[in-house]
Amino acid sequence: MSFSNLEQLYRQVIMDHYKNPRNKGILEADGYHSVHLKNPTCGDDVTVQVKIADGKITDIRHEGTGCSICCSSASVMSQTLRDKTLSDAQVLTDNFYEIVKGQPFNEELDMGDAPVYMGVAKFPARVKCATIAWKACETAVAEAVATAKTLA
Repeated sequence: MSFSNLEQLYRQVIMDHYKNPRNKGILEADGYHSVHLKNPTCGDDVTVQVKIADGKITDIRHEGTGCSICCSSASVMSQTLRDKTLSDAQVLTDNFYEIVKGQPFNEELDMGDAPVYMGVAKFPARVKCATIAWKACETAVAEAVATAKTLA
């Protein structure tokens, strides 16, 4: 497959997640922890909600507005990190950051559709768009874990 065909495929995957987001919609339910992040430079505005049980992300939801990269990446993140242990989720998140920065990354990990964001590295201003939902999830997990420890 030529590079331009691969880029076209990646665009199609991104647009599919943008137009048909997975796990979209915040729930009004107990046991969820939400984090809201906004990037005032480009207008991306995302809320990510996680539910953690037995050291695992059992559910992950997102809601927000922004560019196709931001919104599709939130969908991909929700699929990639759902049902993962907290340590596995952190490894996958760190690997995603390497992908979007154009750095070498662990291709052995099951990243789902996340590698389609490789091209973002060519547009440094768009790295924040691709990572904002992942940062919100990372923060939500950390806050939920800290809250659980203080309650224990």
